[in-house]
Amino acid sequence: MIQVKNIQKSFGKLRVLDRVSFDITESGIVSILGPNGSGKTTFLKILLGMVIADKGFILYQGQNISHSHRYRNKISYLPQIARFPDNLKVKEVISMILDIRNEPANPESLIELFGLAKYMDQKLGNLSGGTRQKVNIVLTFMFDSPVIVLDEPTAGLDPVSLIKLKALIKREKSKGKIILITSHIMSLVEELSDEVVFLLEGNICFKGTVEKLKAKTNTEDLEHAIAKILES
Repeated sequence: MIQVKNIQKSFGKLRVLDRVSFDITESGIVSILGPNGSGKTTFLKILLGMVIADKGFILYQGQNISHSHRYRNKISYLPQIARFPDNLKVKEVISMILDIRNEPANPESLIELFGLAKYMDQKLGNLSGGTRQKVNIVLTFMFDSPVIVLDEPTAGLDPVSLIKLKALIKREKSKGKIILITSHIMSLVEELSDEVVFLLEGNICFKGTVEKLKAKTNTEDLEHAIAKILES
């Protein structure tokens, strides 16, 4: 369970999040949506302990995350842009993350799934953006974490890899995990999400299922539902 209580965050005079509150009480896929600058990535970074909220707090399984860092080993994170030294080989990055987390992991099946075996001895700086994203997916899903955070996970992926990623996300959901996703690909969100949280100017303007959002906006798909919210 994740409980978000009155989170506020400003950068200088710009308030990015303004008393944001919501609960995730069940396993499933929750998409955090909103236009650029709405506070999506800032919220995720607060959850991950990478940014400190000005006010409010987040509870994970009833414990305030600001009081301990131990909860972080329950979360796997795929950032929008993962930065590793370009001179590291793929196998070296995987080995480094395994050493840092020091937890049971299964990278081998993911390496096979995304066809990365032939790239293991190549340096990250020599890889295409799509191949680097596949490496990042391996780093994220190789641990059996109860919470998975995916910030724009489809960036650079070809259609075949996208299908594999969606199947992987659905598989992890079937294990009873909480999966948080941000994405500008509304077809992906509509296909996968059990619930959406729509942020606008630092506030929640909708929280519920995709079907409820479409009914509220009297639209036939999520893309048009979001567009109608933004136009109102």
